[in-house]
Amino acid sequence: MSGFKERTTEPEIMDDADLHHELLNAVLRDVSVANRLLGGNRITENAVAQILKEHPAQLHRILDVGCGEGAMLRKLAQLCRRHGYKAEFLGLDLSESSISLARKNSKAYPEIEYVAGDLLEANPQQIQCDIALCTLTLHHIPTAKVPAFLEHMAKTARLAVLVNDLQRSRLAYYLFKAFSVIFIKTKVARHDGLVSIKKGFRRKELVQFSNQIPGYEYMISWKWAFRYLLTLRAINTKSNA
Repeated sequence: MSGFKERTTEPEIMDDADLHHELLNAVLRDVSVANRLLGGNRITENAVAQILKEHPAQLHRILDVGCGEGAMLRKLAQLCRRHGYKAEFLGLDLSESSISLARKNSKAYPEIEYVAGDLLEANPQQIQCDIALCTLTLHHIPTAKVPAFLEHMAKTARLAVLVNDLQRSRLAYYLFKAFSVIFIKTKVARHDGLVSIKKGFRRKELVQFSNQIPGYEYMISWKWAFRYLLTLRAINTKSNA
């Protein structure tokens, strides 16, 4: 196994466009289970809730880049319903199979729309939003392309970009290895979970990426379990909101 000093370029199996859709769906379910049990989704939920509290009367459009099977957007739709926030949601993912599963799982949520596509190739006007989310997606992006990816996200979001991703850590690697034996059903999810940690980030890397996005301020917070929450806001957001 390679070390943790640098991000690995090892591919994840689930990124294979030819992966059978039934296997992909099973892997996505495993990812959702891990997020639920380890509290990963709550990091994004809490951050979104804080922004909504700052602007409670507005209609909010929330974009989830790399939405997978839609678990995050359904959670946020439930949050908005509970608290009376007005919101509409757009999930974007490269995988047609993921989008198909997301639509199937979200039939009770008419406020959520799903589109298969690439953020960098999408029409900016079609994906304009107030809050752009990126949960466990940034680590799929090669290091050289991360600043451009983040800048593109920032330009779509009026209020904030929220990036929730993995800390690259030897301890996280071995703890997930033990966790996955008990709670993760598919070999692909076990394999990819470990690769994902090796593709994760150190704080200093997120700082370097964020400093390459002009006109935006950033905040980086460490969260359990071995996550970083990166928040990007336009420097004039608060004065213009």
